[in-house]
Amino acid sequence: MLSVKDSLLERTSVRRYEREAIPAETMELIYRAVENTPTSYNGQQFSVIDIDDQELKLKLYELTNQKQIKTCNRLLIFCSDYNKISLLARKKGLVMPPFTNTMDGVTIGIIDASLAMMSAVVAAQSAGLGSNCIGYLRTVDPAAVAKLLNLPKGVFVVCGLALGIPREHPDLKPKQPLSLVFHHNSYRHDDEKMVSELEEYDNVVKHYNQTRSGHTTDNDWVAHILDYYDHAMSYRILDYLKDQGYDINR
Repeated sequence: MLSVKDSLLERTSVRRYEREAIPAETMELIYRAVENTPTSYNGQQFSVIDIDDQELKLKLYELTNQKQIKTCNRLLIFCSDYNKISLLARKKGLVMPPFTNTMDGVTIGIIDASLAMMSAVVAAQSAGLGSNCIGYLRTVDPAAVAKLLNLPKGVFVVCGLALGIPREHPDLKPKQPLSLVFHHNSYRHDDEKMVSELEEYDNVVKHYNQTRSGHTTDNDWVAHILDYYDHAMSYRILDYLKDQGYDINR
């Protein structure tokens, strides 16, 4: 087992996996780590779909063209979930407030599912597994993914997580320096210095992309991310959320 320090600081996104199955005890560790995730109110507004059915993985791969989906041993899909509490409330004759119609309700479900996924990532990393977070499962065709996963009202996909025995060991990607991530007591407004640090980081990312092992590119940081934002403007997530019972009005 890797230490917490090594699990967190040496994590990379792995997209190629061996055919070897993940040991049952390792999956149990991941399950227990997810189970113990901190959540808002202890409401546990999330669920996880664990996929080992290769045919289903191939259908999801056909939608996304993300090769790690078909080659991973297990695909965990983390969902925001208000279906469970709604079921028990109905059984006990309690009124379920229209919490899913608020931005806070949507945000809480996303936060809970994201925290649960990070618990799984750290547990998997500590056990020597490779992992890759797949946000595209949320956006590629939400209605088609929901149908494949048989999601009820009150449940929507937040992110997928591919798991497997790593066949590759990618270089560690450079992250923003701590001076750009952490602010002391209040948000820093030294724009000139911040822009200078961001430009330096932008160049570091471009150098990494040009020299990393495997596939190289000339991508910098800012233009590449803005290109993603531009592409993501076509997603119609709000329409999908309404179909899943989230009619956000405040």
